[in-house]
Parts: sequence; structure tokens; C-alpha cells
Amino acid sequence: MTRSLLGARLVDVDEGGLAHLTGVDAGGEVAPRSVGLSASALDSIWGGVEAMYRTGAYPAITFCLRRRGEIVLNRSIGYARGGGPGEQPGVYARLAEPDTPICLFSASKAITSVLVHKLAEEGGIDLDAPVSRYVPEFTGGGKSRTTIAQVLSHRGGFPMFNVDASEQGAETLMDWDRCIELICAAPAEKAGKRLSYHAITGGFILAEVIRRVTGEAFTHYLDSRLRQPLGMRYFTFGLDGRSRGRVARNYTAGQPVRFPLSVIARNALSAGFEEVVDVSNRDFFMDAVVPAGNLYATAEELSRFYQMLLDGGLWNDRRVMERETVARAVRPAVRLRYDHTLKIPMRYSEGMMLGVNPFGLYGPMTGQAFGHLGFMNILGWADPAREITAGLLVTGKAILGGHLLALGQLLSSISWQCRNS
Repeated sequence: MTRSLLGARLVDVDEGGLAHLTGVDAGGEVAPRSVGLSASALDSIWGGVEAMYRTGAYPAITFCLRRRGEIVLNRSIGYARGGGPGEQPGVYARLAEPDTPICLFSASKAITSVLVHKLAEEGGIDLDAPVSRYVPEFTGGGKSRTTIAQVLSHRGGFPMFNVDASEQGAETLMDWDRCIELICAAPAEKAGKRLSYHAITGGFILAEVIRRVTGEAFTHYLDSRLRQPLGMRYFTFGLDGRSRGRVARNYTAGQPVRFPLSVIARNALSAGFEEVVDVSNRDFFMDAVVPAGNLYATAEELSRFYQMLLDGGLWNDRRVMERETVARAVRPAVRLRYDHTLKIPMRYSEGMMLGVNPFGLYGPMTGQAFGHLGFMNILGWADPAREITAGLLVTGKAILGGHLLALGQLLSSISWQCRNS
């Protein structure tokens, strides 16, 4: 089911209604008035999600919104498989559900960064110490003084892999040891001073620090410090075989990615745009651990993670992290500055993308919000001013198109409808 708009790859949305494509976790949603929202406010927000789907750029969307710690929306819309651009839903098509796992891509970075802060809380590392104290090989190209805090805030000086043509491509990212070797040897790019988003590289070296210090697999540390304490079903880097039958498929959508965006995307992702989408659906990608790019979760699990942070490290009256640890993880580390990778102004903490006033990543007047963006238009965030946490997961990978306007309108609706009077 595809409709074309100036060459765009879009899902042909049934204008007769979306009820048959919508999944609702009705038993998990509380009455909006119990958390200070009106029914019309909730209708407005969910209407914004439906408007995103109607753009045709997203074969599947799952969305979870908590307010004051309670779930007010936990819903899905569209097809997890078999309903993307160029596909006619048939006998093998499967609708998305609220608990469908989806790859977070770069939104995974927030989880990796929080684990680094947790290790510092436990006394394993000093965030202001050089990475080379824990990974002695990390000295190439003038990086010997680069600190963990600088890597967390995208000032590490190694935003991209320095590889020749033979190693360009997503498959290089599946070789952990080779990635660490390349990162350690990479020349520094004004380390500590130049803001440049580390799309893939930062996650690998941060996870390597955890592995070296703890002596255990990075995934084991995630499991014991976050996944089990928060009671997650998924929330893993990579995905085991029994879960792959439920995972949502990713699709290239929207307008074709052309120069100069194609170059920016390749530099940031270390592979071509369509190659990244294709690889993300393959078993070897789900077998791998990519600390900056392949954590799988549901929208509710992502919201749950941010709720723990919003509550100062507590979940179900259990302390997962110390309040001071969370405070440092979300505290601004970089003022609004031009990001030389993303080519836009950005504001970071040591691990999070921060909101901006008057309008930022999470909508209007969200200067207190913190979270992370994932490829493309995946979002997880918390906004203390509105007492909300949210997970917005999508399977359509589109850069340009009308979907961006719909996304902006949804974020605006959430911001205005959830503002505290």
C-alpha cells in the first residue's frame, strides 16, 4: 500500500478510519482527571499521534504517556510487519500492539549514559578522569586527556569512525573489538572544545569502560542495574531469538535522501541511510550489541525508564539510583551551541539531549525537559515542569516530509495540554 508524493515512499492510509489499526492497553490507562488532565486534552494528544500516522511516513507508531507517574495513554497504531511502503497487507501482516518491541537506535544512548553514571555512583569510575585511565589504549591522536564527561556530552573529539572505504558500512559496527581499536586510534578533533554529536563511537567506548572496570559483559551490567530493577520484559541491546517474532520491522519512508543530507547522514551513521534501515531488520544486527544504537524496548518501557529518572532514581519505592547521580546525569553540561555533526544548535547534559525555550526537541517551552532522539523521530523524554514522561516509537525512517509538521504539532499539543496551571 503505497502512495507517491513527488517520489516519496508513503503508506496508503485508509481514510475510512483508524480504529481497526489501533491497539489500546485499556487496563493500563488511568482516567485522565485523576492526574489533572481533561478527557479533551487526552483526545487532542492522541489525535496528534493519529495525524502523524496519516502522513504515511510511519507504518507503525507506539506511544506511552505518563503523568504524575500514572499511564494515561499506552497505544499503538499501524502494522508491525507487512504494512509498510510498497507492501500490501496480507495473510502475513501483523498489527503493532502497545507492547511491540522496537529498536530505539540513538535513543539507546540515554540508557548507556545512565549506566556510566551508575558505575560512577558505585565508585567504579571518576567521570572527570581521562578515559585512558580505564582503557589505556585510548590515547591515539591526542586523546589521552579526554575525559568520560566529555565523551558523555559529545565533546570527546572522535564523532566518526576513521576508516577507509573497505570498512565503511554497517557491518563494521557488529565487530566490537574492531570498533574499539578504531576509536582508540582515531585522531582527536579539538577534544573538550568542539561540540560534535558522537552518533556511534561514544557509546562503544563508554560501554568498554563499563566492561573493563566491572569485568562483566555490558549487557549483564544493564540487566542487573536497570532491566531487572525496573521489571522490564525487553529493554535489551540486541534481541533474543524468541522475541524476534514480535519485533517491528523498520522501513525507509518519505522523500528520497539526497545530497547534502545523504552525506550528513552517512557521516553520522557510518553507513548509508537505506543500508542502516536494511541492516536493522537482519538477524546479525539483533545478535550484536551496539551501545549507541540497538536497544529494543516498548514505548511503555522507555517511559518507565524516564519516570524513574524523573522521580530522582526511585521506582516502586525502590531506589535504583541515587538522587545526586540522576541530578548530574540530567544537568546541563553544554549550553546551546552549534553541533558540527548534526548541523543544528543543540544543548546536552552528560548523556541527554536537553529541551530548549521557546521551542526545542520536545516542543514549546520545554527548557527543563531531558531525553534523547533516535533514528528517525523516535523520542523518549521526561519533562519535570509538566510532570510527564513519554515514549514515542516509530518504524518509518524519513528525513524530509509532512511528517515533521505532524510531529511538531503532536509535541506542541503534549506541551500545552500537560502544562501545570
